[in-house]
Amino acid sequence: MNINKDKPTDVIALGNALLDFLIEIDEERFLEFNLTKGQFHLVDGKQAQELLQKIRKHQLTIDIVPGGSAANTLRALALLGANVILCGKVGDDNNGKIYVEEMRNHGVYPRFSSHSQQTGHALTFITPDAERTFSVHLGAAIELTKEDILEEDIKKSKILHLEGYQLEGKTSDIVLHALQLAQKHGLTISLDVADPGVISRNKAIFDKIITKYADILFLNEIEALEFSPSPEEAIQNLGKHCEIVVVKLGKKGSLLHQNHTTSFISAFPAKAIDTTGAGDSYAAGFLYGYGEQWKVQKAAMLGSYLASKVVELKGVTLKSLDFPNIKQQVEKTWSK
Repeated sequence: MNINKDKPTDVIALGNALLDFLIEIDEERFLEFNLTKGQFHLVDGKQAQELLQKIRKHQLTIDIVPGGSAANTLRALALLGANVILCGKVGDDNNGKIYVEEMRNHGVYPRFSSHSQQTGHALTFITPDAERTFSVHLGAAIELTKEDILEEDIKKSKILHLEGYQLEGKTSDIVLHALQLAQKHGLTISLDVADPGVISRNKAIFDKIITKYADILFLNEIEALEFSPSPEEAIQNLGKHCEIVVVKLGKKGSLLHQNHTTSFISAFPAKAIDTTGAGDSYAAGFLYGYGEQWKVQKAAMLGSYLASKVVELKGVTLKSLDFPNIKQQVEKTWSK
């Protein structure tokens, strides 16, 4: 699919606006929280408060950063030099103000409205093996409406990027509305499927979007198994419907499928301390390169390199990275 270079916005995204509460925790104490390691857990307000009480009881340190899958991707895209818009919903509270201001500080244009519910948050438990486990209370994030999605914003954008988390619950109708507008105005549609549990609980809508709308599909090795018995088979099957399919294999690299051909993209060496946001950052690097009309293998290389830098940080604290140098290093590697 061709990119319209005349449009002023490179990527517009819909995302759950969540403040990330980052908690480093040892294995033994983590077991007390009764969460499945490495997975996403959706909790209600009562459960969220109970978890926060346990955190306070153990006097665990919490670092707060703006998060959400699509937001992570857009922050990295903005720091790479892209023009981006994030559509979402925050609470009419101090956390909501912090979230919006942080988006602006990262160069993301925040198309947010507020709601009486509290701003959503994600407890991110980081164990010594660098694995992360999420407990998410969506709060105001799920109160997004069709009126919050401005057709003019979509019309002037090149790519619509979506996170799979929003395909669960009442935001799924809003995603479908945005997809219809995107197709109407000729946008490339990108979907990061986000989590194996979300896929298994919402398989019908994922199948619909993959077969009818998605041009670019991102998923990891575990998520791929929700569609086929192996990542290799999944990428072949999904590639029948999507122009580009990327299966991220972590430190083993990634698989890239386009035009009936699968390529292997090597991983870059990294000393991982926290894998939070690695996949989101991979998507950012890839979408940046795709929007610049690079060869897809080069775009995937930028995604892989950016992800390798993010896992060396605690949380998705992107501003500490040297983005011009990251692009320069990929240019050097690609030219060899």
